[in-house]
Amino acid sequence: MRFATHLTRLRKERGLSIRQLAAAAGLDYSQVQRIEKAKVNIAFTTLVALAQGLEMSVAELLDEFKAPRN
Repeated sequence: MRFATHLTRLRKERGLSIRQLAAAAGLDYSQVQRIEKAKVNIAFTTLVALAQGLEMSVAELLDEFKAPRN
């Protein structure tokens, strides 16, 4: 659920609609919609596509979820 909320926030910050992100990522609109609603688990290749669609690296996309270093 956290990733879905995070993805939606990033998409909106970039002024993209779900359709625009899907097109930029080479994904189907309904797939991105299901991801943002936390209805599906996503493959690493989908993460890569979403990161490309958002014009960021996978590391940047997942940065919020890093465990703190001790």
